[in-house]
Amino acid sequence: MRNRLRCLSLLAIFASLLAGTAVEASELRETALVRAVKRAKFSVVNIHSEKTSADRDMAFDGPRKVNGMGTGVVIDERGYIVTNQHVINEVDSLRVTLYDGSTFAASVISYDRKHDLAVIKVDAGKPLPVMPIGTSSDLMLGETVIAVGNAFGYEHTVTQGIVSSLSRDVDADKNQSYKNLIQTDASINPGNSGGPLLNLDGELVGINVAIRAGAQRIGFAIPIDDARKYLAKLLSIQQLNDTYHGLRTKDIKTADTRRLVIEATDTNSPAATAGFQAGDVITQVGKMAIVDGADLERALLSTPAGEAIDLTVKRDTSDVTVRLQLARTGNNATRNSVTVARANTPPEEDKTWKLLGLRLAPIQSRSEVPKDYRGGLKVIAVRPQSPAGLANVRRGDILVGLHTYETIKPEDVKYVLTLPELPTLNPLKFWVVRNGNTLPGVMNNVAQ
Repeated sequence: MRNRLRCLSLLAIFASLLAGTAVEASELRETALVRAVKRAKFSVVNIHSEKTSADRDMAFDGPRKVNGMGTGVVIDERGYIVTNQHVINEVDSLRVTLYDGSTFAASVISYDRKHDLAVIKVDAGKPLPVMPIGTSSDLMLGETVIAVGNAFGYEHTVTQGIVSSLSRDVDADKNQSYKNLIQTDASINPGNSGGPLLNLDGELVGINVAIRAGAQRIGFAIPIDDARKYLAKLLSIQQLNDTYHGLRTKDIKTADTRRLVIEATDTNSPAATAGFQAGDVITQVGKMAIVDGADLERALLSTPAGEAIDLTVKRDTSDVTVRLQLARTGNNATRNSVTVARANTPPEEDKTWKLLGLRLAPIQSRSEVPKDYRGGLKVIAVRPQSPAGLANVRRGDILVGLHTYETIKPEDVKYVLTLPELPTLNPLKFWVVRNGNTLPGVMNNVAQ
């Protein structure tokens, strides 16, 4: 009996040793790279697009449809996603697939051709996981990095490499050049564009943007610190909501700190009225933590003009709450800043602004208008008390017709506004698409 008990005891010890070995083996397999991918993978999306090619499909004697692919990164739980501008350029439709396999139609919110970045949005009906944001300020040569993307259509492909070089200037073609890129030997393929470059903490340190044609394992990414500065403009509440705050800020990002510092406030702006001071560090807007200008803009996106929201700032060594009330963009301070920003705009845009009170931009996706239309011009600004403003044209509307002409290019509007009979056309008829519906209207007092 005693020997039997001894055998059972030895078996128990042996089993516990085996269990311990299994745990250790599992821990060995779950490397820092595996943990990084686990942390970030739910915030990576696959983008599928369709556009009409200029080439004709000989089988059907008509325009040929071309499928495209890319990758995106969730930057806001409400469905805002960053990708490359070339991924969404001139597409007819966009479809986004999340990590769980669910698929949603996407619309283009804003884009930056020069820096090859765009923001698109999906309405998923649920909060989306936001990508952990790192900094590119402390990247080291030889540091391990990870690329995740829709490589050749193979969704959520993970590749590993190192930082091969920093501050690369690259000419992609005669129309596109990049400055200060990260070079990596992590495999980046067609379809990876717009996807994340991660560090071993699972943080976003770059947006994959290009590869060297004909080379092996030479890829490039936009440093995240640069990308976030451009994103602040793409998410600007002045551009997207026709509201403004009047804060002039600067991102401070180093290996040891990330903070958003107020450098100044615009005269007579909401920020000046609220009492913000130069040197204040914005740490929170409402319940959202703030580390840079992109955070500030997205935190204020849903705040309408006239509604107060509390901002927390670090002033000297104390936390101070400042109540900010956003204003519409129709006051003098904002008009002056807009005039400076539009100093080099084409003459036809100046005429459109002067006569109609509209600032327009070509739509990026045919999916933004019903299939009966060949295109349209998105309203990106409306001047209060202008003919368009008084006709209830809103930012985000898509102008599809003016008088008896379709409006696909800015030149189409210019043509109507230079018609000799324009003074006799009052009121001037127009058609806009809003939320998928075509709305007719008239503008009064339009004259040359």
